[in-house]
This record gives sequence, C-alpha cells and structure tokens, in this order.
Amino acid sequence: MQQFGEQLGRLLKGGEVIELVGDVGAGKTTLVRGVARGMGVDEAVQSPSFTISRLYDAPDQRRLVHYDFYRLADAGIMQNELADTIATSGTAVVIEWAGTVEQVLPADRLVVTITPTGDTVRQLSLKSGGQVSQQLAEALR
Repeated sequence: MQQFGEQLGRLLKGGEVIELVGDVGAGKTTLVRGVARGMGVDEAVQSPSFTISRLYDAPDQRRLVHYDFYRLADAGIMQNELADTIATSGTAVVIEWAGTVEQVLPADRLVVTITPTGDTVRQLSLKSGGQVSQQLAEALR
C-alpha cells in the first residue's frame, strides 16, 4: 500500500481529489502515508479518525489534506471546509469514508477501492471521473 501511495504521491501537483474506499483496516491510512512520502512530506502521517482532518506541507507550495469522515454522521460545516479545501490551488485532497460529503465532491476524482485478499495482500481498483483523475489512473496502471 505504501509503495502504491508513493507512486501516486509523486504524480500529484495539487488540485487532485482522491477518495479511498475500504473497510476498517484495509490500508487506507497506510496508502496516505505513501502519498505523503511521494509528495516529499517529511512529517509523520497520522490517521485523522478523531480530528477529522490533517494538513501536511509538501515542497513547491503544495499541500496534502487528509480527511477521515468515519465518525461523522452529518457533515455539517465540514462540507464547507472540504469544498474550500478542494478549491485551494496546490492542494491534493485525500478522503476516507466520503459518504457524508458526497454532494460536495467533484466528479473528477480518483476513487481507489481497497479490498484485502489476505493478511498482507490488497487488491486495488481505480475509477476516474474526469480528465485529471483519468490521467492519474493511466499513470498508475
């Protein structure tokens, strides 16, 4: 997961939205750790399960914002924050448990579905919804 994340992170310029889909323990946060490393983030990446979001600065005026809406039954003002973050240039956004904020997500996002097939084996499925996400998906295949 981390290797795939690093590969993805090296492709991110800012402005991309990535939705991670998978059960608890599937490897979503591990993938985000790889994304951060691939973007050149030096900070340790932690799960935002209890804080809802975490922001990491990357080189070249880029940022990675990681959201986890698992504990959020109603998006409330988080919808506004997410919409503002998505509109911020130079920011790559990764979202776990996006169901409560589905209505503010752009169609052009890369959806990565993670399915455990063994203790340490994962199957990944990529779905793109527009030009930017399609380019990412093609580069990752």
